Amino acid sequence: MKVYLSNYRNHWLSPYTILEKVFFWREIDYDEPKIDRLANILEPFCQALFKFLEIVHPRINYVKIDKWDTWSMDHTLSYIILPMLKQLKETNHGYHLVDLEDVPVELRSITHEEYDNQLYFDWYQDKQFEDLGSARWDWVMNEMIWTFEQLVNDTDEQFFINGYDEEGLKRHETRMANGFRLFGKYYRGLWD
Repeated sequence: MKVYLSNYRNHWLSPYTILEKVFFWREIDYDEPKIDRLANILEPFCQALFKFLEIVHPRINYVKIDKWDTWSMDHTLSYIILPMLKQLKETNHGYHLVDLEDVPVELRSITHEEYDNQLYFDWYQDKQFEDLGSARWDWVMNEMIWTFEQLVNDTDEQFFINGYDEEGLKRHETRMANGFRLFGKYYRGLWD
């Protein structure tokens, strides 16, 4: 498998950015007729430059999959997903809203009715809710990370070393299944 993904490109150069550099000695007013006229003149050049740079320097999205990569695809993808989850957890600047039934009781502290009723619970301004929201998202991220660590390290052998620990294996598999469920449920929340 070979994967090459470049950073997102931003080739847009605004006509107003150019005009700010040209009129460096003063602050420009975007509604000023002279500035507006000059911006309209520069607009086609900025569009052409944008299209040219998109062709010359596009974002790289290259993925090559070999036959053996799909032999145990769940295991193969774990090597990619696990470091991405760890990095996201370290660099995350916010949190995704997590349903109360997906976290332990100690992270709920409010009822489902309070959680769903935005008039009663103004979660944008409530610091306690923000702290709980962040704690819930951290818990979900930790569960996903733990799950993929188990898959990468193939740690279920521990249940067969000193005899067969059926109960321990069931608890382990249940927690892993929950981690995969959370990964699927909050997949669209995995962004920074």
